[in-house]
Amino acid sequence: MLRIKKISDVIGKNVLTSEGDFFGQIEDVNLVDNKIDGWKIRVSSGFLSMFGGARGVIIPHQFVKAMGDVVIVNKGQLPLREEALMSAGMDSSEESM
Repeated sequence: MLRIKKISDVIGKNVLTSEGDFFGQIEDVNLVDNKIDGWKIRVSSGFLSMFGGARGVIIPHQFVKAMGDVVIVNKGQLPLREEALMSAGMDSSEESM
């Protein structure tokens, strides 16, 4: 069954990665032609270094796996910087997997 949520109900929800890590909180939504295009997420302190110190990112709506009490985003699709991937022990060939 399709459950329709109000955008105002989603603002402030916690965002987790597909691997269960706390990623941040929903701050705002990007609308294009009256449809959801992406979500502005305030990034948690644990992920700040992976985004070069940026406090927030915009995640396209297709990267959202589930919305309920929390929002789950696909970690493999996050726009991580190359330096952060190298420091995490991944190379670019593992990133595409």
